[in-house]
Amino acid sequence: MANEDTASSSAWRYAHSRLQPQLALKVEEEDQQQLSPRKQFNTTSGFRSVKMSPPLFNFVEAKDKFSTSIKQALTGKSCKLILNSFNQIPGNETEKKTTLDQAFRGSLGEQIVDKTTSCDDYLSLIFMSIDVVTEGICSATTPFILLGDVLDSLPLDQCDKIFSFVEENVSTWKSSSFYTAGKNYLLRMCNDLLRRLSKSQNTVFCGRIQLFLARLFPLSEKSGLNLQSQFNLDNVTVFNKNEGESTFGQKHTEEKEDSMEVEEGEMGEEDAPASCSIPIDYNLYRKFWTLQDYFRNPLQCYEKVSWMTFLKYSDETLAVFKSFKLDDMQATKKKLEELRASSGEHVYFAKFLTNEKLMDLQLSDSNFRRHILLQYLILFQYLKGQVKFRSSTCALNDDQTAWIEDTTKLVYQLLGEIPPDGEKFATMVEHILNTEDNWNAWKNEGCPSFVRERPTDDKPKRPTRKRAAPEDFLGKGPDRKIFMGNDELTRLWNLNLDNLDACKSENREFMPSLDEFFAVAIEQADPVNMVEEEYKVVRNPNYGWRALRLLSRRSPHFFQPTNQKFNSLAEYLDSMVSKLAKELPKDIPSEEIKTGEDDDDENGDNLLKDNNDSPSMPSKLVSNQQMDDIASKMGARWKMLSSHLDMRAAELREIEAESDDVDIQAKLLLVTWQDREGAQATVENLVVALNAAGFCKMADGLSEA
Repeated sequence: MANEDTASSSAWRYAHSRLQPQLALKVEEEDQQQLSPRKQFNTTSGFRSVKMSPPLFNFVEAKDKFSTSIKQALTGKSCKLILNSFNQIPGNETEKKTTLDQAFRGSLGEQIVDKTTSCDDYLSLIFMSIDVVTEGICSATTPFILLGDVLDSLPLDQCDKIFSFVEENVSTWKSSSFYTAGKNYLLRMCNDLLRRLSKSQNTVFCGRIQLFLARLFPLSEKSGLNLQSQFNLDNVTVFNKNEGESTFGQKHTEEKEDSMEVEEGEMGEEDAPASCSIPIDYNLYRKFWTLQDYFRNPLQCYEKVSWMTFLKYSDETLAVFKSFKLDDMQATKKKLEELRASSGEHVYFAKFLTNEKLMDLQLSDSNFRRHILLQYLILFQYLKGQVKFRSSTCALNDDQTAWIEDTTKLVYQLLGEIPPDGEKFATMVEHILNTEDNWNAWKNEGCPSFVRERPTDDKPKRPTRKRAAPEDFLGKGPDRKIFMGNDELTRLWNLNLDNLDACKSENREFMPSLDEFFAVAIEQADPVNMVEEEYKVVRNPNYGWRALRLLSRRSPHFFQPTNQKFNSLAEYLDSMVSKLAKELPKDIPSEEIKTGEDDDDENGDNLLKDNNDSPSMPSKLVSNQQMDDIASKMGARWKMLSSHLDMRAAELREIEAESDDVDIQAKLLLVTWQDREGAQATVENLVVALNAAGFCKMADGLSEA
């Protein structure tokens, strides 16, 4: 027992002696960290190593510096001061960007508090923020936050000018630097503006906002689409539903009293009311405006009772439109102009006016009728169309479908009868509604993107057919002969083995020099020679045409602009001749230059025949004497010529079997070639073959003969 106690105490002392330095070291490290957080003890080397921590970022000081630089930048209209401040202030980019964002909002807040600040000052600050974002030292959302703050703090009349700036810079908002960061801010800003605006008083402003959103977002952006086909049920048309308060009876009495005061014959055609033939009463007034509730919420048409009401009211309304056709609109226009003049110079009503006193004028207004009839067509298109989010219980029966088809034809007929340009307007409406079917189908498919993806390299490509080379159908080798379908064309084409080299030959240069061509004109222009105007070569139209072509090729004066006006080509050539006479050498020989009247025989064919690069030889057949001379000179080498005369192997075997004499075999070769070629067995073709086979001396002798 004593041994066990002794052993345990010994083990405890050994462990204590081993752990004591480590515990002491740990305690010393903790003390060092408490004393100085910048000093640490290195357990490996035993020396203390010093590690400096980064300085703390002073937000208030940095914001003040940024605010000062922003004010100076607005005065100097340059963002360089802000950029310099950003580089001088210590701290990482994230901290400095956040501080600069707050500085911009603080500067805008000071401008808003200062009531003397104009819209131009706000826009200058927003412009500056856009430049700073482009430099990469500010968050991309800052300009949009500033725009939202400005529009929230300004009255509506000043918001119009700020929004004009937003419209003009739509290309900036759609750029890669701003679109992703700012599209949601712009959408929220526009929706806030729409909630503040009145749809009846600020109609134009609301339309501008909608058009801006349509330009900003792509066509497939689902945030601007009515995917579930919801209706604006808040669009309620208010009219008089109490027959006791109706003014139709009073109006009828007043009209009767007024008509008794007017003597017979005093009222002219222009003063006659256009709506006197329409029986307007409260019953028609109530039914007519009740139809607006069905146009507002088409789902009522799928209910049996509501459909019967809609059917009855529609038949009576369309019967009124059909019974009274608009022919002369002068009286109605005059009354409407007087009514609008009493309200103001220009009044636009976004909502229908349901006053009973205007009912007769509205039914006589062509634009009003078109609005109502177009509402019918839009309603019918929805009822008949395929809508993805519409309930399956909302379906039309056969009787409803037949009535809609008949009524659609009637509506188009009434649209065509409304002046002016009724038929054109009806055709245009039909085309637009047919296009709407495509949009409905696109929405039913989930609004897929219109951007087509480029094919990747993994997809198999269409095999391309290799274009045939000219040698595949023109022949190969230096001895090839190209047949052009005509003897003369074939001769011209085969004058040289390489036609491009033949065209580049010096002998093909037919353009004279300026001094040669204008020598006679310069001599005649000299007053010493006393040549009359009518006998000068510049009066010759043929000479003038050739002179213009030569000047356009070789004279810089042809392209120099001049303010001098010339009444004829001869006057222009006289001025050019005087300029050339000063530049060309004085010792130009006086030569007769042909003007075209005496060189009619020198056409292009003669020029082609007389060039030295393609030797001109008489186009005649090879004679028997010439074939005998060539056969005697070739002898046993006649097979060298056979391949260049396109002889077949069977023909060569027949020649060898005919005779053993090499001279006779050579003669038979030429005779066989002559029989096969016929009119093409000419001297020049034989010369070409001899040159290709290496019999150059024979070819030279044949060409000189």
